[in-house]
Amino acid sequence: MTEPSTRWWQTATVYQIYPRSFADSNGDGIGDIPGIISKLDYLARLGIGVIWLSPVFASPMDDNGYDISDYQAIAPEFGTLADFDRLIAEARARGIGILLDLVVNHTSDEHRWFVDARVSRASRYRDYYVWRDPAADGGPPTDLQSTFGGPAWTLDPATGQYYLHQFSRRQPDLNWENPELRAAIYQMMNWWLDRGIAGFRMDVINLIAKDVDRGITADGPKLHDYIQEMSRASFGNSEALTVGESWTATPEGALLYSGRDRHELSMVFQFEHVMAQWHETWGKWQPKPFDLVRLKSVLSRWQYALADDGWNSLFWGNHDLPRAVSKYGDDGRYRVQSAKMLAIALHFLKGTPYVYQGEELGMTNVPFTAMSQFRDIETLNMHRLHRDAGLPEADFIAGANANGRDNARTPMQWTAGPEAGFTTGTPWIEVNPNHVAINAEAALADENSVFATYRKLIALRRQLPVMVHGRYEAHLEDHQQVMAYSRVLPDARINVIANFSANTVTVTIPPAMRGAGTALVGNGAPVTTLGEELQLAPYQAFAVLVVMGAD
Repeated sequence: MTEPSTRWWQTATVYQIYPRSFADSNGDGIGDIPGIISKLDYLARLGIGVIWLSPVFASPMDDNGYDISDYQAIAPEFGTLADFDRLIAEARARGIGILLDLVVNHTSDEHRWFVDARVSRASRYRDYYVWRDPAADGGPPTDLQSTFGGPAWTLDPATGQYYLHQFSRRQPDLNWENPELRAAIYQMMNWWLDRGIAGFRMDVINLIAKDVDRGITADGPKLHDYIQEMSRASFGNSEALTVGESWTATPEGALLYSGRDRHELSMVFQFEHVMAQWHETWGKWQPKPFDLVRLKSVLSRWQYALADDGWNSLFWGNHDLPRAVSKYGDDGRYRVQSAKMLAIALHFLKGTPYVYQGEELGMTNVPFTAMSQFRDIETLNMHRLHRDAGLPEADFIAGANANGRDNARTPMQWTAGPEAGFTTGTPWIEVNPNHVAINAEAALADENSVFATYRKLIALRRQLPVMVHGRYEAHLEDHQQVMAYSRVLPDARINVIANFSANTVTVTIPPAMRGAGTALVGNGAPVTTLGEELQLAPYQAFAVLVVMGAD
């Protein structure tokens, strides 16, 4: 089969680890780097090529590591720098690279730069952050609100100015206008690259070029100047994988990040397909009913826009999102079927797939019943705002259970034993009680498990050029229950059909998809031939390979 020029990360599948919740080696209830090392053989068996590691830097953990106090040190609860170096080496020995989560929109308020900056307005590091004088009434300089709730400005009494924080007050925003700050960041990035990491995932990179005096917090006018400068000063001449997170990205804007002539990033994380399911006012806390037609429309728009340039990142979940099978599938009767369906529907799209820890097991959302069970700072802050607004607590808990970030952060379910085999101590957040049935040990013993489907899909991506480079063609775009598309090269076609419903559905097969081929993967009886009509079982999904010119 024809194979266009390929970058190494285009055939790889990335596996995201949230270290605090993955594997605890010392019984303190917190996952750590030695715990990750102990599970590398499991990940090698799955077949992934990259581990995206959520932050392991030194941090007071106000936002579970996304508040960094030292960019060149490892948080003691996660291990040591020697542990990290061993992780790089042990992963590389298994053909796996380490993608480091880089958070450079803000630091912790305990970072030495900020500690020094608030001592005096004359501090060398004062201009590393964004400061403004109080408004005429002594209040915040603007009415900008934090993503986590409340004002985005906090007064520093010692120096009489407010500092900006788009997230927690303990996460002061960095001032990227300062060239000395930018140089320090690039130097730090090179220090990590020299240690042998495979690249960076860049947290909220769209926010670094803020211009608060003009009311601009995202996609500021100098954003791409800064990223291009970063590329020139750091990873630009390497094979590093670089992924920028942007909640405001559009298909057209994504080409500014990842277009082949832009010299910026490998790809961008966009969330349009996620936000399409949110309430217009209350966002994810009051989600709208699932709309497959809308979801397909968004996915197709991105597939077509990045067909010939740029590159898509493919994902259902991450550390900030609910469990995929609970959000888009059925985490009850059809959990296994719908988890496999979601994997098949996503992994044949054009782009690099990302698997969030436990997704390959079909892990589900956790049914918390009281606010005392939640740990996420965003959830706790938003609860306070909802409570102050007089909204019912039960409604908020329902929304948090459906879309809160703690869903993805309950411990990885390794066994049916105590605390799911995650720890010998008390976990930092409760284990989902369904671990007795849903766990890695059971999955590895079952050749028809969700894990087995993911393993097959990951292997196919390495084997089939059409899965990597094939042209995307959408079918049945207005069908409310079925997703159908093809991937096409001159010598091969893959046809993918997925039933997103708990109903038996009869569909008319588009002419372009009809014909005989080879069953690649499915969650039911093998399908090799597509005629004029097909009856799909609940959550049935499959992919058929057709070799062009074959008799």
